Amino acid sequence: MTFDFNTYSSPLLFGFVQGWIYAILLWVRARREERLSDWLLGWVLVGQSFNIWEYMLGFGGIEILWRELEFFPRSLGYLFPALCYFYLKSQVNADFRFSRRDIWHAVPFLVQVTYHLSVFSMGHDFVERWKTTVQYPYHLEDAEFFVGVGLDVYYLILSLRLYRHYRAWIKTQFSETETISFRWFRNFLVALTATMLFSLLMTLISATFNLDFWQNWWDKLAGVVLIYYVSIHGYAQAQPGRRLTFYPVSADEPSALTELLPDRDNVMQREPVLVNQTVHDQLVKTSTGLTTDLMPWRDTLLEYMENERPYLDPDLSLTDLARRLKTNASVLSQVINAGMGKNFNDFVNQYRVDDFKRQALDPANRHLSLLGIALESGFNSKATFNRAFRKLSGQSPREFVESVER
Repeated sequence: MTFDFNTYSSPLLFGFVQGWIYAILLWVRARREERLSDWLLGWVLVGQSFNIWEYMLGFGGIEILWRELEFFPRSLGYLFPALCYFYLKSQVNADFRFSRRDIWHAVPFLVQVTYHLSVFSMGHDFVERWKTTVQYPYHLEDAEFFVGVGLDVYYLILSLRLYRHYRAWIKTQFSETETISFRWFRNFLVALTATMLFSLLMTLISATFNLDFWQNWWDKLAGVVLIYYVSIHGYAQAQPGRRLTFYPVSADEPSALTELLPDRDNVMQREPVLVNQTVHDQLVKTSTGLTTDLMPWRDTLLEYMENERPYLDPDLSLTDLARRLKTNASVLSQVINAGMGKNFNDFVNQYRVDDFKRQALDPANRHLSLLGIALESGFNSKATFNRAFRKLSGQSPREFVESVER
């Protein structure tokens, strides 16, 4: 049995090998660092590799799947979209572990595998009779296909919803979100959706024009491109320096704010100071959203931000700030959201932007670059700085400096 390397088989073989090599690398790292997300991403790559291996072997002249192994399960099938979803879930929540209630996600896959193994175990002749008397006449193959499409769409929606909620959550918890945004996974979902639609289109075209094996392979080639993207970007994805524990909370769940408010007297008292003028002006407009018992915490927060300047810490999080103020994160979040009309990310970045403006206008800092001043103000990257400055000021840092110098 020899493999025929040709224009059709070689690209698929390279993609298949690429997927398995990186899957093994991910599993080795997962074992070394005890990281569930790497285990799952490795299986995602295995699933992608099995999605193309039928065509790879066929183009290579190896027909064992159609001869000796006809009807034997050949891919992860219905399990693949669930793996993608749980990979994201394990990335945004380091405490995530599978539980009994997650078993139902594997039920469609187990049913499909059981059906195929039951028929396959009856022997080759039975398989051929089953195909001609049951599988094709009753359109069971078509039913399997559309169930697979339905599962793809279902888990895509779950993944997009989880990602959207996670992106909204990190803005309420962290002052720096660039390194924990997982944009590569968003791009993966977009690419996976495009590949899925392209595969569906090729199936319809093949059914309409009766394309043969050699004509109906372009979606498999697209799958190879996706394998390379997932393997390279997924493996190189920088892991968060902090332990993320994101739990999606439904709107009808009780809020953590029902807990007793901490005693404000435990916070170190300071002399009143004039708070940042930009923040103060916004506070006057939005403070009506605060309850009476939270108003003192608003004043304490603003005094602390002005005196201690915690925003200079690039990795400042809501939990860190709450710990410094000797309160809990839920209370502090309510003070910021209702009292400032901002999420935590914008609240802290407003201080950083204002600090940058003050330093940029100081003649003593003319020898510093704009990025250098931004880093001194608490930002940790050029991209984060530019994005925050434009959002909160309505102009770029360069435009601000040039407008002042005129």
